[in-house]
Amino acid sequence: MAGGRGRWTATVIAVVVVLSWLVVGGVAGPYAGKLGDVATNDNASFLPADAEATRAQDLAAGFVDRETTPALVVYERTSGITPADQQRVQADTARFAELPGVVGPLPPPIVSEDRQAVQVVVPIDAAEGEQIGAVVDQLREIAGADRDGLTVDVAGPAGLLADLIEVFTAIDGPLLLVTLVVVLVILLIVYRSPVLWVFPLLAAGMSYSLAALFVYLLAKNDVIKLNGQAQGILTVLVFGAGTDYALLLIARYREELHRHERPWDAMRAAWKGAAPAIIASGATVIVSLLCLLLSSLNSNRALGPVSAVGIAATLLVMLTFLPALLLLGGRWAFWPRRPRYDHADPRTEHGIWGRIAGFVARRARTVWIVTAVVLAALALGVTQLGATTLGQSDLFTQRTDSVAGQEVIARHYPAGTGSPATIFTNQATAQQVAQVAQGVRGVSSVRPFSRQGPAGPPEVVDGRVQLQATLADPPDSNGAERAIRELRVAVHRVPGADAVVGGFTAINVDTADASTRDRNVIIPVVLLVIAVILAVLLRALLAPVLLIATVVLSFLATLGLCALIFKYLLDFPGVDQSFPLFAFVFLVALGIDYNIFLMSRVREESVRRGTRAGVLTGLAVTGGVITSAGIVLAATFSALAVLPLVVLVELGVAVAAGVLLDTIVVRSLLVPALAYDIGPTVWWPGRLSRTNRDGDRAGTEVADAH
Repeated sequence: MAGGRGRWTATVIAVVVVLSWLVVGGVAGPYAGKLGDVATNDNASFLPADAEATRAQDLAAGFVDRETTPALVVYERTSGITPADQQRVQADTARFAELPGVVGPLPPPIVSEDRQAVQVVVPIDAAEGEQIGAVVDQLREIAGADRDGLTVDVAGPAGLLADLIEVFTAIDGPLLLVTLVVVLVILLIVYRSPVLWVFPLLAAGMSYSLAALFVYLLAKNDVIKLNGQAQGILTVLVFGAGTDYALLLIARYREELHRHERPWDAMRAAWKGAAPAIIASGATVIVSLLCLLLSSLNSNRALGPVSAVGIAATLLVMLTFLPALLLLGGRWAFWPRRPRYDHADPRTEHGIWGRIAGFVARRARTVWIVTAVVLAALALGVTQLGATTLGQSDLFTQRTDSVAGQEVIARHYPAGTGSPATIFTNQATAQQVAQVAQGVRGVSSVRPFSRQGPAGPPEVVDGRVQLQATLADPPDSNGAERAIRELRVAVHRVPGADAVVGGFTAINVDTADASTRDRNVIIPVVLLVIAVILAVLLRALLAPVLLIATVVLSFLATLGLCALIFKYLLDFPGVDQSFPLFAFVFLVALGIDYNIFLMSRVREESVRRGTRAGVLTGLAVTGGVITSAGIVLAATFSALAVLPLVVLVELGVAVAAGVLLDTIVVRSLLVPALAYDIGPTVWWPGRLSRTNRDGDRAGTEVADAH
């Protein structure tokens, strides 16, 4: 295209693209607020089908007309329960039984041995799903507030689920608002323009709307399972990654505006230069996230496609909608620092990064050795990580009603009361299994289940009997999980019993075991996939191996640093079993982005200048944008800290710390210093490792000049 006609055609194309996307945004936008309608937060539904707890659930269905999730309403008066208190409990119990969703008749209230507490077990129809939270809210309304020294709390599995639902229901508004504000502030600082920040933020919002539409449709049609955790991560991932891609494209566009008079030509050159790196980066993240489909946990399998859909939508928007917006803005989009058509060397706009490149060149070997040693030292902190299954009292950053109630139960009853382990065994061996179970450390009592109450005859279904084992420790504690493992070993040894152990604690045990298995399977697959993508992109084998080694070292250093932060700064008891896998997938998949951004530009410059000069130029021109992108991504993930869930706070801190470590240390010092020290051999066995030796000698002279 030439002259005015070319400008007119380019403008028309840009306008059509922008208007088309605005129509799409108008259709997709409302679905961002509907994701909570299709989310599920029942831990049991995420277990693998072959888990023992899952088989126990299937067997339990035959012993009851309806599956239930118990809520435990506990009343406490430390000076002793009075007759008036007992009357209040009886009146409340009668009203509980009348609630829709409550499965009656209710068992009689249980007075503790020290007569300081009364507990009412309220079975709630498990088929209610998300409505369990609404039933618990009604229980809390009926029970009322603390009064005259009598405290009332609703705990148990249903109380915990209700508190989780309340947290996840609040994700859409506060988390999205905090993320938007964080991105806006950083973009204003980075661009120092009252105009330019609008473009990436508008494109990121469009990406989120499009992703929400697809995720909603997939979840509504049961193609994937969406939970609150995946919903929260989707928000920060789309805005964080989307802003990263926007920063890279805008930086390249600004650079090309110095070389091309017409914005159309500049954008075409910028798109051609930046799109391969953005596409490779997005593809790496998508494929890495899809590796979660190998997980045995449905919750992990849900997170993978949900996040991958978010990245795919972001790629599509950032490579079409954003360029069109920038074209319409032209040079004025950068006001007041508009780039001129002057053929300026791009390195002249990056003075501080030129100086850093010079420092790396002069001390390359020292730089990469020292940074590698520092990262390795941080990695030693992994020994303090303390991976465990977080108990109910450790799950929230705030003290919830279910946590307070569980603490009351632990003070006055065997802590497992109301949430027993269930043992299913053949009728002929039931008595022997009960005796063996009673002898297991951590088991307080064992009794057969009867529809007619504790005094009734044992229920027999298809030749099987259900035993209920009350545990001494809280059902979500390490002690309870240890008791379940020992209980399973003991009852499995009874000949002919075909015993199966389930219940709330057993679900946690099987979830933890599945998480360990997933970590051992998925991490190697992710590394292999990333290695293949890097090898194709860089057309080399040595460079991908070195880059993956730096990412793994950075990941271990991040875990070590987080262990120290969690233990000594935030006073968290440990991390959940799922934390290492989630942290790995997000840190490695996102961390490799910056490797791709840097090394794809280094390779491009190496073709023209030689490897060592290419390393210095690549570092100088991408250092600022990569660091800005890292700060944006770290800030968006740190927005997870507004949610009162320890698991998401820990993940947000880990990704934020890891990304900052990656951009400031690994990508700015370790990788360029290592590549500079190795020289052209870094591209082995590609042709570039053999054809730019002369250019590399010129690059050494450039380094000396720095």
